[in-house]
Amino acid sequence: MRSFHVSNVTAANIRPIIAKHVHTDSSFQTDESNIYAPFGWDFADRGVVNHSQKEFVLGTDYTNTAEGYFSILKRGIYGIYQHVPEAHLHRYLSEFDFRYSYRIKTGYDETARADRALLGAKGKRLMYRTVGGSRTAAPPF
Repeated sequence: MRSFHVSNVTAANIRPIIAKHVHTDSSFQTDESNIYAPFGWDFADRGVVNHSQKEFVLGTDYTNTAEGYFSILKRGIYGIYQHVPEAHLHRYLSEFDFRYSYRIKTGYDETARADRALLGAKGKRLMYRTVGGSRTAAPPF
């Protein structure tokens, strides 16, 4: 899963993100939103479900995967963190991308997910900011 903070969602703003992160051999699945209208010809297949017509699955076309991710993200933001400053939103999105990508359904149990998370910290030092704003290394334990 990859998610991005886009302050003004338009077809022009999301086109470069989609072009960079979605392979052209993919089946592009969306709802009926007009921001996706220019897409489809770039991909192997294009599927659209029309939620306003109470359409949620049309053959092999659906958006349930994306909606499931956003459900987990919203529960985390509202239930755990409660307030997320816009300046740090990308960090929260990265955390939930990781949680979604490395869950039991994708073959990762809690131990495997923790091992994967620790790989991201390898070689990095935890730094603290002092009251004056300068950085200092974490105290040795």
